[in-house]
Amino acid sequence: MFGVRCLLLALRRCSSAPCPKHKQAARLRVCEALEAQEVAGDIKVQGWVRSVRSQKQVLFLHINDGSSLESLQVVADPSLEHRDLTFGSAVEVQGKLVKSLHRMQNVELKAENIRVVGPCDTLTFPFKPRERQPLEYSRQFPHLRCRTNTLSSLLRVRSEATAAIHSFFKDNGYVHVHTPIITSNDCEGAGELFHVRTSNEVQEAGENSHFFNVPAFLTVSGQLHLEVMAGAFTQVFTFGPTFRAENSQSRRHLAEFYMVEAEMSFTESLQDILQVMEDLFKTVTSIVLSKCPQDVELFHKYISPAQKGRLEQMLKNKFITIPYTEAVEILKRAPQAFTFQPKWGNDLQTEHEKYLVKHCGEVPVFVVNYPYDLKPFYMRDNEDGPQHTVAAVDLLVPGIGELCGGSLREERLHFLQSRLERLGLADAYQWVLNSIGD
Repeated sequence: MFGVRCLLLALRRCSSAPCPKHKQAARLRVCEALEAQEVAGDIKVQGWVRSVRSQKQVLFLHINDGSSLESLQVVADPSLEHRDLTFGSAVEVQGKLVKSLHRMQNVELKAENIRVVGPCDTLTFPFKPRERQPLEYSRQFPHLRCRTNTLSSLLRVRSEATAAIHSFFKDNGYVHVHTPIITSNDCEGAGELFHVRTSNEVQEAGENSHFFNVPAFLTVSGQLHLEVMAGAFTQVFTFGPTFRAENSQSRRHLAEFYMVEAEMSFTESLQDILQVMEDLFKTVTSIVLSKCPQDVELFHKYISPAQKGRLEQMLKNKFITIPYTEAVEILKRAPQAFTFQPKWGNDLQTEHEKYLVKHCGEVPVFVVNYPYDLKPFYMRDNEDGPQHTVAAVDLLVPGIGELCGGSLREERLHFLQSRLERLGLADAYQWVLNSIGD
């Protein structure tokens, strides 16, 4: 009995005293391991195998976790090789980070343990090591294509660009606003609309069966909502999904995409808007180039070889500004033939936009002061003549054409009301008039 009590007492003391803990390996992402300047012991890297090479005395792996285009080389004893250790398999490798003897890399991971977390059937896996597949092939496998170099680089660039856009607006005093995705307004014909209905909604003639009591659509723009918010916060922006029901398979027409929109109150000069657009473009581009050099280089090498010089040119030069009327005259004097003949009062086509950029020395071009009848009701009337224009701008960039646009908003109530009445939109946009009147 005494022995049992002593044993229980000893167990209580052991449970209350601090017990020695096994030191866990520090987990590093591949990009962190590659950037390491010093050797490190007891680290763990998780990722997918990009290549396996087994020799008599050494086993080589390349591991990638999506944090970097470059993979981390793993050196291991052949005894650690496993039959499931193949291209595409998910693994966890523990070991020491040591200096690499290879001149192309700074460090490598000397493995002490390799665990296959998820095997990969190399016979059915659609991608093979050291094979560069065309994008058309990769698109057949939407659940796996993000593992390819091209698509993973694209998504890393997009991630950094998104963060840079948010950072730019935050640093300049803008308030981020989430505008509605389901809305009853069509932003005055900004694009074809996706109609939103419930799954059990029955449309019967003469009966109002809308879920919101009015027709609802997926948003084509958050602009009108932002204009209301700008009346309270001065400077606002949104960066969210927009939808266009344009049945086109071209690269310039997407059913769903993310769009940056911003509004500023107390802005009386179109030049102020041009400066924000130029600063945003240059800031975001510079950040992407500095944060994703390998990813950008991949695109310069395999996708768009001519873009490297263009980007450098765009960043170091001041953007050019030309009026729409002058742009049309330049197009009329062009030595090349256009599919769509340039004419004052018609919108600029992609072929026109690319020519204007080329004519101006492959530097981004602001085209300003578009015809009054060509633009939406909310753009400010310049009250000029005989060629009536509004204070609008489109930014044209090399290789693309139009990248973004903007305008001064019509703040004069009588101008706005008159135009809405002529267009038959006064009732639909009465809330816009009320917000200006207030």
